[in-house]
Amino acid sequence: MDLQGKTALVLGGAKGIGKAIGFALASQGVNVVLTYHDWPEAAAGMQAELAVLPGNHLAVSIDLRDPAQVTDLLQRIRDQFSRLHILINNIERGGMPVVHGPYTSEQWDLELTTTLKAKWLVFHHALPLLKAAGQAAVVNLSSIAGIVGRSGPTGLIFNDGYAAANRGVSSFTETWARQGAPEVRVNELMLGLCETRHAEQTRGWDLLSEEQRAAILAHIPLGRTGRVTDVVQAVMFLLKEADYMTGATLRLDGGYCLGHSQVPPMPAGVL
Repeated sequence: MDLQGKTALVLGGAKGIGKAIGFALASQGVNVVLTYHDWPEAAAGMQAELAVLPGNHLAVSIDLRDPAQVTDLLQRIRDQFSRLHILINNIERGGMPVVHGPYTSEQWDLELTTTLKAKWLVFHHALPLLKAAGQAAVVNLSSIAGIVGRSGPTGLIFNDGYAAANRGVSSFTETWARQGAPEVRVNELMLGLCETRHAEQTRGWDLLSEEQRAAILAHIPLGRTGRVTDVVQAVMFLLKEADYMTGATLRLDGGYCLGHSQVPPMPAGVL
């Protein structure tokens, strides 16, 4: 897909991964709509930076769990841009046990509603606009929590509801790829531990002991957590280069799901 002149909706754009993706798209000539809901100081900084960029951009305060607000958002995009070519489904809520404490019913509902239901609401309302564009692409951002659950060193980071929600995102990816075809490609970028998501620049990381952090890093074959630039590069590949890919999941985890087990040599006499 040629990005110049396209319109993109990027969820969770106040800071971190969402903001970085949005600004990377804007730098390539895309008209960007960034949503935000909390993190007021970060959101204010994002809006100030967005306002001085060339192009036609929007920053929208919205609770994406509310169907009426989502409907209004898509109508606003339709009125201002007439088409939507790109959806970056980045919204999530990951309740790290070391941050949020006891796993309450409210925390469970918040994780499912934000990480799973809100993605569904946005895609459902955006699909007619995406199809009308003729050529469009959706990237669902998810987490390896959907694979590993609460097993291993990340058991202190991933809650049950967050893991279940991310397993659900993978099901949505395949269903939406069928619904969107042939005009809309839908793919998933499944993230491991990245610096602004469950790693060094998040609140929960410093609450882990040095031994717990070391155990997480030791489980990653590449020996580090992901950088925001790693995520942006992968998103750009899915948008710009992967024109024959839909319904697929690209895992960006440094090999975490493989684990860092040694591969033993073959027994003597075995070729």
